Amino acid sequence: MFQIILAVHLVMAFILIVLVLLQQGKGADAGANFGGGSSQSVFGSSGSSNFLLKITALIAFIFFITSLSLAYLGAQQAKGYQSVVEKVKAEEVVKPAETNEPVVPN
Repeated sequence: MFQIILAVHLVMAFILIVLVLLQQGKGADAGANFGGGSSQSVFGSSGSSNFLLKITALIAFIFFITSLSLAYLGAQQAKGYQSVVEKVKAEEVVKPAETNEPVVPN
């Protein structure tokens, strides 16, 4: 489950980056008013801003949900692990007590 959400998260991150780079800045409208821009008739008379804004908001929402899901699943997986200090202490308890008997070679 973790790997599936991670894959979706990475794809959404890439799509979000591309969508943000495709959008025009606020200063681009001023140049178009003086005859420097094109009409952008592909997206209609209102331009691509509304369409790209809605898609970007949807992808950002999915990215946010996958981020929270990954954080929750990561925290759940981390509960089962012990720290290094706890592992060392547990190994010391399990070891049998040292005896003073001499070691006899075979």
